[in-house]
Amino acid sequence: MSQRQLSIILALGTTQTLAWASSYYLPAILADPIAQDLGVSSNWIFGAFSASLVISAMLGPRVGRQIDLVGGRQVLSASNLTLAGGLVLLGFAHSIPVMVIAWLLLGVGMTLGLYDAAFAALGRIYGTEARGSITGITLMAGFASTIGWPLTAWGLAHIGWRDTCFAWAAAHILIGLPLNFLVLPEVKGAKAAVAEAVKPHIPIDRTMTLLAFTFAAAWTVTGAMAAHLPRILEATGATPLEAISAGALVGPAQVAARIFEASFLSRYHPLLSTRLACITHPIGAAIVAVFGGAAASVFALFHGSGNGVLTIARGTLPLAIFGPKDYGYRLGIIGAPARMAQAVAPLAFGLLIDLMGGKVLIVSSALSLAALTALFLIRAERRAA
Repeated sequence: MSQRQLSIILALGTTQTLAWASSYYLPAILADPIAQDLGVSSNWIFGAFSASLVISAMLGPRVGRQIDLVGGRQVLSASNLTLAGGLVLLGFAHSIPVMVIAWLLLGVGMTLGLYDAAFAALGRIYGTEARGSITGITLMAGFASTIGWPLTAWGLAHIGWRDTCFAWAAAHILIGLPLNFLVLPEVKGAKAAVAEAVKPHIPIDRTMTLLAFTFAAAWTVTGAMAAHLPRILEATGATPLEAISAGALVGPAQVAARIFEASFLSRYHPLLSTRLACITHPIGAAIVAVFGGAAASVFALFHGSGNGVLTIARGTLPLAIFGPKDYGYRLGIIGAPARMAQAVAPLAFGLLIDLMGGKVLIVSSALSLAALTALFLIRAERRAA
C-alpha cells in the first residue's frame, strides 16, 4: 500500500466516522431531549429521521452518477457543508417544521457523505483494486457509534443538545471539509466529462434485482437491531445489564470481522464473505433460542460480525461483479431499496416486538436467510464493462 493510498484511507476513515456519528447515530442520544424541548413525542424525531433516510434513498443514484463523473472530492466536501448546515438548523429548531426541514437537509448530507458515496469515490480512484481501501475505511468508521455516542452524550450533559449540534457542525467545517477537499485527488477532465455526459442505461436485470433484494433484507435486520437490540434481548430473558452489555459488543465484533475479511477472506470473491455474513445472525438467534437470554452476548457477537462484513460487501460485491464502469450510479440504484428498508425497519420491528416479543428473531433470521438464498442465485463471474 502506497503512502498516498494510506493517507486517503485515513482521511476518509476519519470523515466517515464524523459523518456517521453526527447524523445517523445522533437520534439515539438526542431524540428524547429534542422532543422534550419541543414539547412533542420522540416519535416525531424518529419520524423525521426516517424521512431523512427516504430522501437519502431517492438521491442515491444521482449522487453516485455525479461521483462517477467528477470523483468524490467535490461531493464529499459538499457533504460536510450540507451536514453542518443541517446540524446548525437543527440546533436552532424551536418548532416541528424547522426540525423536520433540518432532518431533511441532514438526509441530503447523508446521501452525499456516508458509505455509498465514499465507496464510489474509492471506486473512481482505484477501480477494481478498491476492495482493500473500502475495507480500510470501514475499519475506522466501525467505531463511529463507539466514539459518537459518548461524545454526544457528554455534550448533552455539559452544553445541551443545541450546542452539541453546533459542535458537530463545527467539526465538519474544521476537520471533515479540509480532509475531504485536500486529501482526495481531483479528477482530471471532470468538466469535460460532465459536459459530454449521457445518462447511462443500467438494466435492472436478474443480478441487479437479487443484489438489491439481498441488501434490502440485510439492512432491514441491521436497522431493526440498531433500534431495538437491547429490548429484543430482554424479551428473550436477558437482564437489562446483560442486554446493554451485549449491545456494547456489536461494534467491536464488526471491526474484528472486518479485520478477518481484510486479512483472510480478501483472497476470495466477495460472494463468499457476503454469504458467510448472512448466516451469522440466524446462528446467533438459534443459540439464543436454545440457551435463552444468558446467551445475549453470543448473539451480539454473531450479529455484529455479520453486519461488519455486510457493510464492506455493499461496496465490494457490485464492484467485483460489474466492474468499475458506472460504479457509483449502480451503487445508488442497488442501495436505494436498502435505505428505504432501513427507514421503515425500526417502526415495523417495534410493532412486531409488541406482538411477538423475543420471537421476532424468527423474522429477522428469515430475512437473513432470504438474503443468503438470493446470494446463492448470483454467479461470481465479473461481467464485461
